[in-house]
Amino acid sequence: MAKTGALAQARTQKGRAGHDLRSVRGHAQESVPPALDRLIHERMRLGIVSALAVNDWLTFNELKALLKTTDGNLSVHARKLEEAAYIACSKSFDGRLPKTEYRLTAAGRKALERYLDHMEALIRATRER
Repeated sequence: MAKTGALAQARTQKGRAGHDLRSVRGHAQESVPPALDRLIHERMRLGIVSALAVNDWLTFNELKALLKTTDGNLSVHARKLEEAAYIACSKSFDGRLPKTEYRLTAAGRKALERYLDHMEALIRATRER
């Protein structure tokens, strides 16, 4: 219980620069959305989602070439996005060759829009300081 009281007291004390920590935290919460989507924030996954946002669909090989990555790296990141239902994968054959195509889902587009809104808010908050 004493630990909780000390924590509450520390939270109400002024920071080193003389700013009330509660007001700084409150200001940040007003200007920046609450949570960054860590799934999209990773560079390769952001690349996949962004590429699919401006294309109806892309094949595995097109994404691999566009993002300059390996088969294994693209597979791992695409699977994570697919498990989150941000992208959809369809597999078919072109003659005897397997063909994998990806498209952005409605949930993926919404997640990307939230992510972009968050990043824009961070940029605005940084420039205002």
